[in-house]
Amino acid sequence: MRNSFKVAKWEMKRNMKNKSFIISLFLTPILFIVFATIPTLLEKFNNDEQDSVNVYIKDELNSWTEMEKVLASLEVDWNVQITTEQEAKLLEELTEQENAAYIPLTEAALEEGRIQVYLSEDVDDTFIYQLSVLEGPLRQLQFQKLGLSAEEIEVLTKGVVFEEASVSEETDEAGMDHPVGEVGMENQLERIVPGATAGIVLFSIVITGMMIFQSASQEKKEKVAEIVLSSLTPEELMNGKIIGYFGLGMVQVFVWMLFAIPIITWFFEFPLFSYLFVPELLLLLFISFAGYLLFAAIFVGVGATVEDMTATSNFQGMVMMLPFLPAILIGPVLSNPSGLIAQIGSYFPLTSPAILLFRLSVLEEWPWLEIIISLVILVLSIWLFMKLAGKIFKTGILMYGKNATPQEIWKWIRQ
Repeated sequence: MRNSFKVAKWEMKRNMKNKSFIISLFLTPILFIVFATIPTLLEKFNNDEQDSVNVYIKDELNSWTEMEKVLASLEVDWNVQITTEQEAKLLEELTEQENAAYIPLTEAALEEGRIQVYLSEDVDDTFIYQLSVLEGPLRQLQFQKLGLSAEEIEVLTKGVVFEEASVSEETDEAGMDHPVGEVGMENQLERIVPGATAGIVLFSIVITGMMIFQSASQEKKEKVAEIVLSSLTPEELMNGKIIGYFGLGMVQVFVWMLFAIPIITWFFEFPLFSYLFVPELLLLLFISFAGYLLFAAIFVGVGATVEDMTATSNFQGMVMMLPFLPAILIGPVLSNPSGLIAQIGSYFPLTSPAILLFRLSVLEEWPWLEIIISLVILVLSIWLFMKLAGKIFKTGILMYGKNATPQEIWKWIRQ
């Protein structure tokens, strides 16, 4: 094992000095940030380009003061003018203006429950949606006209909302201090945040683990393996590569977190750490690490069978697509995280890590029996794939001149 750690240390040093790895290490989070902020910047630029809307209001109801308070929270760009001009004259002027609107708040319109809004042709479509926030104050004004008391108006405007509740949960005193929706959101974030973090770790270390494929192929092509194997065993070389690229993956995760945590915590004012550091995170990270070991064993074994990366066969090229296999099941699992397809995806080793992380991030109650069965299958699969990869690596790394065929690989496994 000591030699394996030496190989791991060498692999990490060699890649950390590689310019392309360093560039991708820092460029990837920067690209994510850029693509995440571009829509916001474009929307802000689009809003800046739009001129303020000249809104003419005929306020027979004397209600604009209350409505103005509601609009202030939306920060709408309106230039409001209270007018007493004749409607016909005002509509005639409206046809000659740009970005203008006329809203007659009259007794007749309120009684009918329908207020006509006159717009010039160049007013943005979002203007009508902005007007919808005024329905609340106008509805209260209708109730006041009917002679209802303040308490009756409050009951009528409050409405009725259907909320999901679990029959197995008992309401405690702490829970009574928070609205039901707020408590539900907190519980949901306690599952989603650790699950998403473990998913990022899995994605990062598996993508980095794909570099094992290229590393084994390159050493074989340059005939470096013979020299290296003169001082250690093939198993030690293989294990060292798996450990080394795991370390590179964790370095990548650390750098990405250095970018993500300040942005999420400070810019979005989100209490990330309170939702992240929960006991469930340990299990989720274990699933991520197990997923890496499974795919790393496949990559290092198959990588040793490739003489030239440019001449990779369809069989060896398909191996690189295995980590993306869970994407096929995302639709059914998303629609029913407890369904049969989700359970099968949790038991099948190649999809188990990603499907388990997704399910445990959305399910309110974890199916512990399914989790235990999935983890047992996953650990046994890692042991089996490590054994098979060792047999393939031992022979394949010393074979030169061509890529190994599936028949030859099968022969090595049976030896």
